[in-house]
Amino acid sequence: MHPTDIKLHQQSRIMEITFDDGRRFELPYEYLRVYSPSAEVRGHGPGQEVLQVGKKNVGISEIEAVGRYAVRPTFSDGHNTAIYSWEYLSMLGDRQQQLWQQYLDNLERSGASRE
Repeated sequence: MHPTDIKLHQQSRIMEITFDDGRRFELPYEYLRVYSPSAEVRGHGPGQEVLQVGKKNVGISEIEAVGRYAVRPTFSDGHNTAIYSWEYLSMLGDRQQQLWQQYLDNLERSGASRE
């Protein structure tokens, strides 16, 4: 599975990605940022995740190819260490509703904000 097209829509802050199997996802920059696969966000093991707050208006200033298997976005808050593999982006697309709701629930539980 490989993307056939990746577009960054700066005004709506959405990454549009189309895969060679025909699936197409619109992934908000904020969603990509809060589910960054970097150790800085995910920690080094289960239970070590760091809840990302205040990312509602985060942007992506550039995106760089990593080999033939992934991309590395540079977010407007300076975060640029995450490598998003095609498999990871596909999973984020497939589970977008569930993962987004989980994020909103975690924010509410911790009293934090997207702002």
